[in-house]
Amino acid sequence: MRLLVVGSGGREHALAWTFARSPAVEAVFVAPGNPGTAAEDKVTNVDVDVGDFDALAHLARNRAVDLTVVGPEAPLVDGIRDHFDACGLACFGPSKAAARLEGSKSFAKKFMARHGIPTARCEVFTDFVAAERYIRDRGAPIVVKADGLAAGKGVVVARDVDEAVESARGMLAGGDFGEAGRRVVVEDFLPGEEASFTCILDGETALPFASSQDHKPRDDGDKGPNTGGMGAYSPAPVVTPAVHDRIMAEIVEPLVRGAVADGMPYQGFLYAGLMVSPEGAPKVVEFNCRFGDPEAQPVLIRLRSDLAALCLRAVNGEGLRDVALEWDARPALGVVLTAGGYPLDYDKGDAIRGLDADLPDAKVFHAGTATGEGGIVTAGGRVLCVVGVGADLAAAQRLAYRRASGIHWRRIAYRRDIGYRALQRASG
Repeated sequence: MRLLVVGSGGREHALAWTFARSPAVEAVFVAPGNPGTAAEDKVTNVDVDVGDFDALAHLARNRAVDLTVVGPEAPLVDGIRDHFDACGLACFGPSKAAARLEGSKSFAKKFMARHGIPTARCEVFTDFVAAERYIRDRGAPIVVKADGLAAGKGVVVARDVDEAVESARGMLAGGDFGEAGRRVVVEDFLPGEEASFTCILDGETALPFASSQDHKPRDDGDKGPNTGGMGAYSPAPVVTPAVHDRIMAEIVEPLVRGAVADGMPYQGFLYAGLMVSPEGAPKVVEFNCRFGDPEAQPVLIRLRSDLAALCLRAVNGEGLRDVALEWDARPALGVVLTAGGYPLDYDKGDAIRGLDADLPDAKVFHAGTATGEGGIVTAGGRVLCVVGVGADLAAAQRLAYRRASGIHWRRIAYRRDIGYRALQRASG
């Protein structure tokens, strides 16, 4: 089997690495990829932009690709699956219609209301004065979200009313997040513990992956501005067997049925960002139409089933019914190493040292890197994700941080407490 992975980040590195581990996979192409994907066995980077659908389709034909797997959200929201379908090429990812579940938060909220999927109460605004009035009426804490795609950073969890008002003003009147912020969703704050729940869907059946938990705030103790994710671990203890069953029954299965009823059967990865209440009730914070990043890295490093075969089954009619996934029983934990200044204006072009070290059960996934003079340099806000696998979560955490401590560049930054919630649970 020959696969094409569309994208260039840490998620795409994890996908390409996972596909290449399959004995049934002959070659993996990544467009455009990064220096990390270029170094993997059986993986080749091809310099094609993720938004150039014609060139990607030509690449798939020219390289005799059996299946294209789309990593990032933007091409999915823009309709790459529909384009490949029209070209007669197999593509794993939701249609443009289904990808609106991530592309528009207001669309997703209406979908959830229509199909009885639990989520926070909200209102949608395009006028700042009306938004301010609503925020002051509801009080704080409260959440303000840009409606469109904002690279995981268009969400403000406001602890006081003035912060929420200024966030809404910045989006609706100040141009924060561009077109993505021209409409905002203001929703009630959900108490509880966050969890990430990812499934692979074939249009009729949803097959859940191992649970995980992301850390969105930039700083230790969940402080500081929101980011695309500063680290993640799998599994997430908050997703107990009972909570898992509720997520499937109350969220995932109604989504599968609702998508069919709405004429947009969902094939692809589905990510549900959830809040689990102290009583174990899950509610949806957001849907993503692709694997999470950095959740993909610790989840996929634990996967023992053939992901390439699963993705092909999901789109070729074989389906996923009665399929069971196999997992490494050991937990995995990933730490994101960022460039100085992230998530605001961040440094680029700094030489990275320490990438060549080899540590058993540790893996470095590239995200925002490039090849510069004399070696690999930083090229994004989230630069690397260092994953450790251990007998328990504490061992996985120690290994990830041990490997991270050997990597250096100017103004490198990362959280030092990834996994703290689960470790607190384990210690009682």
